[in-house]
Amino acid sequence: MNKKKIYQKFLIVTLLLLLTTGCTKTLTDSNKKAVKNEVTGQNLTENILCQPTNKETVKTYEKYKVNIDKLPKCEDFKITTGGYEGLWTSIFVKPLAYLLILLGKNIGNYAVSLIIVSLLIRLAAFPVTKKTALQSELIKKAQPEIDKIQRRYKGKEDQESMIKQNQEMMMIYKKYNINPMAGCLFAMLQLPIFIAFFEAVQRTPAIFEGKFLGLQLGTTPSVGIGTPTFYAYAILMLLIAGSTLYSFKMNTTGNMQDQSMKMMPTMMTIMIVITATVMPSALGIYWVTSNAFTIVQNILVKRSKEANGKA
Repeated sequence: MNKKKIYQKFLIVTLLLLLTTGCTKTLTDSNKKAVKNEVTGQNLTENILCQPTNKETVKTYEKYKVNIDKLPKCEDFKITTGGYEGLWTSIFVKPLAYLLILLGKNIGNYAVSLIIVSLLIRLAAFPVTKKTALQSELIKKAQPEIDKIQRRYKGKEDQESMIKQNQEMMMIYKKYNINPMAGCLFAMLQLPIFIAFFEAVQRTPAIFEGKFLGLQLGTTPSVGIGTPTFYAYAILMLLIAGSTLYSFKMNTTGNMQDQSMKMMPTMMTIMIVITATVMPSALGIYWVTSNAFTIVQNILVKRSKEANGKA
């Protein structure tokens, strides 16, 4: 019960942090419509952290009277640049942008820095994600008994039956050492990390002006498909779809005889793919890297469980 309260408090604090502190401010015209980069299809950000170098982008900012001259060059950006801008920006977005710029500057490619930082974050979160993967395997092992209980109480909605069902479910959880809340923990961590990546990319011109294997990092796949390097964006979308679907299926628990459960990974993947078409390609690279890490991790955890079971 104490762990449940801790998770609930963590979620509340995270939501308050997101809602009450600084975040990306979209550049808008006189009609309050988002100003898009005509080349990339990306919504431009008004409160960027450093100066853009692309001439057309510079002209657009000047047209809408954004004073970019007061900003440092991206290569000179520091965590303390611009002073304190709220907990969210100062603790999450700026440090992440600084790390991406630092690595990108030294490596010579911002997409590679995105991949490295994504892997570093996943490695740092490995103790949590490993527990999540272990819980998923334990739930799969216990699923036949869980399904049996659910069938027994199907259609029984009186209070006594509900109490008995919950008691029997808790006995199963105890038997297999399952913590129902453990699977939610990484999902709670994943959301702020993803949002921080999104903001770091949107607010750092050096990143969204970068290129990688035919991709322009600020270009949305929906726009990229119409460019000469359309194949790069098509491959990115296939990687997003494939890695997401496979990752969801690996982590899916529940009664797979249920049609709605069978369709869940597919429906979630479709939603993410649709969203990815209008997000900068840099976010797609982050998502694929994170999915690849999850897939490899789950395979290793599963093999470890099987090896321990045979021992």
